[in-house]
Amino acid sequence: MNAAKNIPSNKAIDPKGILIALGVMVVWFLSLIFLLGVEINWSNPWIYLGILVQMHLYTGLFITAHDAMHGLVSSNKVVNNVIGVLAAILFSYNFYWKLFPKHHEHHRFVATDKDPDYHHSDNFFLWYFSFIKQYLSIWQILLMAITFNVLKLFLPVENIIVFWMLPAVLSTFQLFYFGTFLPHRGESDNKHHSKTQSKNHLWAFLSCYFFGYHYEHHDSPGTPWWRLWREKEKQHA
Repeated sequence: MNAAKNIPSNKAIDPKGILIALGVMVVWFLSLIFLLGVEINWSNPWIYLGILVQMHLYTGLFITAHDAMHGLVSSNKVVNNVIGVLAAILFSYNFYWKLFPKHHEHHRFVATDKDPDYHHSDNFFLWYFSFIKQYLSIWQILLMAITFNVLKLFLPVENIIVFWMLPAVLSTFQLFYFGTFLPHRGESDNKHHSKTQSKNHLWAFLSCYFFGYHYEHHDSPGTPWWRLWREKEKQHA
């Protein structure tokens, strides 16, 4: 856990960061519990909406873990790291201390061969699989398999697949497309080698918790996700 030394000191972090982080996790959990009990009827449009909502909440889990990697959930390092570890585990058993150093390498070596999130081609699928290989481990697959086999003893298999497994997979595409592929593909001659979405705060939130404002994130990594829109405002001031 020596990687924790790389967390920046942020004395003025808003304490509501803890409440927002916990809120994301609680809403994800309550939504999942509700959806696991829903009767699936593929002619019902609410089923598809449920998948999208759960996908978005999975993305929120990763964004919460991400903010913890920057020390932005709480100025108390223990609280910050515990929340980060929990959020990462809920996101298909990702391991916080594996994500941590790789993400900081991304910030140090953005869009170079030393950046674990970067791929020299602009091919979506080659880049996506390179991205996933950096973070997926056999232990995650085993833990997901064990959990699936336990859950199916009590819950409908179709619901587990549709509302627990599928949204997790879809959220990796959401995170990759809006948080890595679009911001870093092609050439960027600015100091952060990052592009950014046009200003539209509603779409920025819905697409990837404001991480389409990616230049702003690299320019102000000490800003939590729920305040990135302010950094965008500054760019347009």
